[in-house]
Amino acid sequence: MKKTALIGGKIYTGSEIIEQRALLLDEGKIIGIVDEQDLPGGYQLLDVKGTNICAGLIDLQLYGDGSDLYSAELTLDSLERISNGLIDKGTTSYMMTLATNTIQVFKEAIRIAEDYHHDAFLGLHLEGPFLNAKKRGAHPEELIITPTKERIKDLLQGNKVVKMMTIAPECISDDVLEYLQEYRLLLSAGHSNATFEEGTYGYDLGIPTSTHLFNAMSPLHHREVGLVGAIFNHSKACASIIVDGHHVSFEAVKIAKRQMGERLFMITDAVAACTKGIYQHVLNDGYYALPDGTISGAAISLFEGIRNCVEHVGIPLDEAIRMATTYPAKLLQRSDIGNLNPGSIANIIVFTDDLKLEHVIFKGELRY
Repeated sequence: MKKTALIGGKIYTGSEIIEQRALLLDEGKIIGIVDEQDLPGGYQLLDVKGTNICAGLIDLQLYGDGSDLYSAELTLDSLERISNGLIDKGTTSYMMTLATNTIQVFKEAIRIAEDYHHDAFLGLHLEGPFLNAKKRGAHPEELIITPTKERIKDLLQGNKVVKMMTIAPECISDDVLEYLQEYRLLLSAGHSNATFEEGTYGYDLGIPTSTHLFNAMSPLHHREVGLVGAIFNHSKACASIIVDGHHVSFEAVKIAKRQMGERLFMITDAVAACTKGIYQHVLNDGYYALPDGTISGAAISLFEGIRNCVEHVGIPLDEAIRMATTYPAKLLQRSDIGNLNPGSIANIIVFTDDLKLEHVIFKGELRY
């Protein structure tokens, strides 16, 4: 890999905004940031001509890309196409998600993914089957099951690739939750009809985050504030949110951001057009739905989510970037992605002031 110096841009490091400096890359890693007049020798210059530079984006919940829905394809080739498609959209790290399905499909998806190795692929996120059928959304009710130690062991024993799981906190007993926590997954409360007390109790027991705020969860009502209220009022509970303007109104995103600050981060919940299997996604005007009209997934990239945050929600650009980099990386306990610190992986996007992607750099290599 060539030594590369990005010059002529505004650098969003995750903690500060820097101008008239050069970002140095070598051997797929970030070396540091120096004054442009202090550039060391041997670096190939990439002049970004007044555009913006930030870390590659991290999406903890998506199901596919292009025409590939992983749960319907279940092949290494589909994972490879998805990875490459996402990188070209600026998402350089992602969690491949499977919505509630048969245990057989879950196991097959796990088996295949265990043989897949790609630096963008963070692992699998199982959104189910341990949910609340009352808030199932597009998930088939007959495949939602109660979590037990036996079922968890059957699904996860020997697991090396499942890294995240969405569960309904009110549907899991304390001892089963404690057992599930031994698998060291990133647990997320979602598809839940929890009361405020049930939700708060789950966060107190160590569930760190929540799945697609407002969607498929007990709403905030002035006499029972539900899971939304538990998330807002808990000092440690984080939550993902879909900023496509369809799953959640931009005004609701604005309210949530004001309440949660750094605890709110972005996902896409992106799916792909699909005509086979359980989830047959049909593209509507800006989102996907099942044939019966139930909203079933998003049709945006994470970078488009940043654009929506800035243009429609009024979130400052540097904070919108953190919602797609810093905050998900913190949940993953990863210090080598989602930032531009020395030693971090050189995953970088370059974009214009009107929020159009210009370049994507993956592990120090210029993709375009």
